[in-house]
Amino acid sequence: MTLSWQWPTSSGKPPISVVLSLVGITLTLWLSASMVEISIPKLLGSIPRLAEFAQHLLVAPDWTYLPQLSQKLLETVEMVLLATAISVVISFPLGVLAAKNASPYSWTFHSARNLLSFIRALPELVWALVFVSAVGLGPLPGIMALSLVTVGFMGKFIAESIEVIGPRAIEALNATGSSPFQTIFYAMLPQAVPDFIGSLLYILDHNLRAATILGLVGAGGIGYDMVMAMRLFNYERIGMIAVSIYILVTLLDRLSDVLRKKAIGRVFDDS
Repeated sequence: MTLSWQWPTSSGKPPISVVLSLVGITLTLWLSASMVEISIPKLLGSIPRLAEFAQHLLVAPDWTYLPQLSQKLLETVEMVLLATAISVVISFPLGVLAAKNASPYSWTFHSARNLLSFIRALPELVWALVFVSAVGLGPLPGIMALSLVTVGFMGKFIAESIEVIGPRAIEALNATGSSPFQTIFYAMLPQAVPDFIGSLLYILDHNLRAATILGLVGAGGIGYDMVMAMRLFNYERIGMIAVSIYILVTLLDRLSDVLRKKAIGRVFDDS
């Protein structure tokens, strides 16, 4: 069997629109490289410095730091779980209002969409700065920042999941004289559950990564210890923190895969 590298056109050549698009993208990237200070010599020159920094991490761990590391990791996980739980409760009604086929009025649809877009416009670190200035240092502003940004993303995911569901169940309930609330609860949400579960587990994974950097502004978690270790060139702790974050993220990723398969499989079995 021979592979054909020809395009699926009558001439076997790429369409002129594809060629022009690739040329335009290439020229745009080439012209904008200087604006973002992309320099091949500079990148190649950074390799020895990167290797030198990596060598500093090959030191014996500071085992006396292990109890504090465990406490900070537990604090980070608690922040993630609490923030995600709060955001799910808030994002459900906003997601329903932001879905075009579920929102009762046009103005509620546009208002909910604009609100979710505004929340997502700023990253967790910026919101953490706002809340740190309001309530002070500690895990609380981190939880508030994670919750708020997660509401923006979860609300968008819920709205999009509801908008793509099949219309048959909705039409069947409408024919029986069901109220809009009953239609949403019994027809729309059950069909959106698989997408919602996948989005929830993805958000949980994202929040764990985001929580590790909120310590940059004093918003709790392991991020603060990482920043201080970097500033003090405490490589014995930097390595331990990096490895522990990797292990934590990997465990959550594996757990998410298992839960996603079981939950989505159960939904389809019940249906």
